[in-house]
Amino acid sequence: MPDINLTVTELGLHHCACSGSKWEPKMGYSRAVRSGNVIAVTGTVGINADGQYPKSMGEQARRSLDIVVAAVESLGGQLKHIIRTRIYVTDINKWEEVAAVHGELFAEIRPATTIVQVARLIDKEALIEIEADAIIG
Repeated sequence: MPDINLTVTELGLHHCACSGSKWEPKMGYSRAVRSGNVIAVTGTVGINADGQYPKSMGEQARRSLDIVVAAVESLGGQLKHIIRTRIYVTDINKWEEVAAVHGELFAEIRPATTIVQVARLIDKEALIEIEADAIIG
């Protein structure tokens, strides 16, 4: 994905992928961390490279999942290695928009997943945040 830039570094026993998000240095976290054969991807909003958010929850879900998959791949994983997703939305009534995107991407993989409504995300324009876990091998 050409507009998703991740930097991978080794920190102790872990490999970390950073996306350059303005929140990563403020909160002291990485977009994703690999320890052994496990990759954990932090909550990821669907923000575009230009700093703008798509208007619909479905479009934000697509962008968020693109970033999640890129993070997994940057640490040596693949889409098929994702075993769990957690989805946080600001309006549960729009769950079908999210389900359509998630279902299309994971139709053959079928990871465990959760979708819950939250009052607000870190940025008021963010409608969705997705995190994931992957196991390689």
